[in-house]
Amino acid sequence: MDNKVELTVQGVMNSRVQSNAYALILKDDGPRRLPVIIGLPEAQSIAVALEGMLTSRPMTHDLIVGMTHAFHLRLKEVFIYRFEDGVFFSELVFVDDEGKEVRIDSRTSDAVALALRLKCPIYTFESLMQRCAIVPPTDAEEGLPPDDADPEKIRDPQLLRKWLRRQEAYEIEAMLEKAVGEEKYELAKIYQDELMRREPANNPQ
Repeated sequence: MDNKVELTVQGVMNSRVQSNAYALILKDDGPRRLPVIIGLPEAQSIAVALEGMLTSRPMTHDLIVGMTHAFHLRLKEVFIYRFEDGVFFSELVFVDDEGKEVRIDSRTSDAVALALRLKCPIYTFESLMQRCAIVPPTDAEEGLPPDDADPEKIRDPQLLRKWLRRQEAYEIEAMLEKAVGEEKYELAKIYQDELMRREPANNPQ
């Protein structure tokens, strides 16, 4: 059975792969980071919750928080359970006064915005972390090309493999598609190997 991993919110930053988008950075209790691409409104809402700021009028997520209190619901947890076609799938797990559990499908950005406001834990599968998480560079990795380097200009295959470990899965998928389209099969094989390395041994999803 796939283990669950608890995540916390590290912050929100500009996305370096999509214009007019932001990266929500989630982290486990180690070095791994899980980047989730989100839009501007969701980024603003998450930033407001992280900073504990008060707005003059309730934001959409504040309204939902008010409704959960009014109907005596408790948000037990947020669960990020799948990654498919570049999209993370999440659900909200609510519990009512009688202990009945209700699961509601949600965008990950909305789920995290509510988790911050209602102070509930965020979980995902270990297999999803193995597939999608990245590990930021450490001092020991000095000498690796920068994150925005052109992979086709990294001539050393071993160096390229190490560099790819820091990239996001959807970025590598785009590199693979480009390499195949340009018939650069040696590069494509390296990209495919990295994607396969991240695949869980057992897929429970």
